[in-house]
Amino acid sequence: MAQAAEKARRGKPRDNAIDKEHLLRAYHDMLLIRRFEEKAGQLYGMGLIGGFCHLYIGQEAVVVGMQMAVEKGDQVITSYRDHGHMLATGMDPKGVMAELTGRAGGYSHGKGGSMHMFSKAANFFGGHGIVGAQVSLGTGLAFSDWYRGNDRVCLTYFGEGASNQGQVYESFNLAALMKLPVVYVIENNKYGMGTSIDRASASHDLSKNGTPWGIPGAQVDGMDVLAVKAAGEAAVAHCRAGNGPYLLEVKTYRYRGHSMSDPARYRTREEVQMMRTQHDCIEGARAKLDAMGVDEAAIKAIDDEVKAVVQAAADHAQASSEPDPAELYTDVLVEG
Repeated sequence: MAQAAEKARRGKPRDNAIDKEHLLRAYHDMLLIRRFEEKAGQLYGMGLIGGFCHLYIGQEAVVVGMQMAVEKGDQVITSYRDHGHMLATGMDPKGVMAELTGRAGGYSHGKGGSMHMFSKAANFFGGHGIVGAQVSLGTGLAFSDWYRGNDRVCLTYFGEGASNQGQVYESFNLAALMKLPVVYVIENNKYGMGTSIDRASASHDLSKNGTPWGIPGAQVDGMDVLAVKAAGEAAVAHCRAGNGPYLLEVKTYRYRGHSMSDPARYRTREEVQMMRTQHDCIEGARAKLDAMGVDEAAIKAIDDEVKAVVQAAADHAQASSEPDPAELYTDVLVEG
């Protein structure tokens, strides 16, 4: 299995000359997620978003880098910290914001809110509020790909807080046994709700959690979008070649609390500030673009475009109608 993993890593070599177009695209997509989440936080504070709301600010490089490694038709499933994944898969910011605000034009017709929206067109299968549940579901999606023989791969995201769930290891066992095409992506942002991973896990290298089942893994700097892209390409190539599952531990950081109701007093301001100033994924990409000769006008054009898209999404959501009461009874029962 180790030889297969190494072969997969070598199968799609990374060009050492950084691709300017890829980095510009990554910068745009990360900035879109950052500004969208900041606006969502504002709307939540205004009482326009109800229920739970888990922001992705700080972790943008993870999903953007991984999406640059997959192909059209590959699937994505994740947990409740999901807005960034939706946007990265190409879902319309207007539809996502409309769903956050409970409007009829949202992806789940205003019934799913922050944690439960889907898009078959974008091959995005949620947003799931039960910790770790999406790992079993993502394994099922990979099983459907294996059964159909369609050469697809499923990216299944979960956090370090969910990494010790029993159903995660049951999923590992089935995926390894049947050589299912699933990339398990652990978004390790260091804190499961308010508990440090150092206090919650005896394993200090989560990329090795699949070792008993022969699942290869790797640790990645999740604040470097190009590093994530390269690791994602190796993992996806491994799965697409029929070698079974792959595990990536992507080490990242969330700047806000676990949810909007979390004051995050379990970590110091100095720690958060250090990550913001020394490891921010967007500022890091911007510095690389500057070193590559991309002028300030091009960066500002991206900034202005993203700002306009996010404002248009917020305006659309606030102007959209509430769901009809009859909507409560739709999409809740499938008769065989």
